[in-house]
Amino acid sequence: MSDDDDLPKDLAHITPAYRKALWIVVLLNVGYGLVEIIGGFIADSQALKADALDFLGDGSITFLGLLAIGWSLRLRLRTALLQGMFLGAMGIGVLVYTIYRTQVLQTPEAGLMGYLGFGALLINVISVIVLLPHRKGDASVRAVWLFSRNDALGNILVIVAAGFVFLTSTSWPDLIAAGIIASLFLQSSWSIIKDARNDLKKSN
Repeated sequence: MSDDDDLPKDLAHITPAYRKALWIVVLLNVGYGLVEIIGGFIADSQALKADALDFLGDGSITFLGLLAIGWSLRLRLRTALLQGMFLGAMGIGVLVYTIYRTQVLQTPEAGLMGYLGFGALLINVISVIVLLPHRKGDASVRAVWLFSRNDALGNILVIVAAGFVFLTSTSWPDLIAAGIIASLFLQSSWSIIKDARNDLKKSN
């Protein structure tokens, strides 16, 4: 039995295994986020761009969670608050731009959307598997888990949207998927902020 196994579940964020998991998630998300944002512009897909922002945001916030591992509980909880607000800001940004794009309709490239969506789903399945043993803990730990879960759901939406773009030859499925991804951002943002605030009250 490793030393990690002897620690309580609520201290999962301080184990070497959790640090390793976070580094894997950071590298996977930032790397594929850069690939997908370029692909989003090439395919002219708002859903891909939204999903790429989710990847980059996930990588950045996970890196922040990695830095916060050695901090006190209150500092980690304040970090989770920042994570939640950052996610909410991304959701509002994606939603506003998606609404704008409804006035400037351009049909995205369905094939590239589908390929990148499948690649993104593979990356996120790996991330979810890596983080699965570490999904419980304080608000900062739960924030990292919610980001990765959102990524996987967003990838599925991109793949579905690509299929409907191909069938309908319109941009509406792409824009609807982007709107749903933005809604996931906002829902998780609220959940992270609420958890962090509750944990801060309990720590007083």
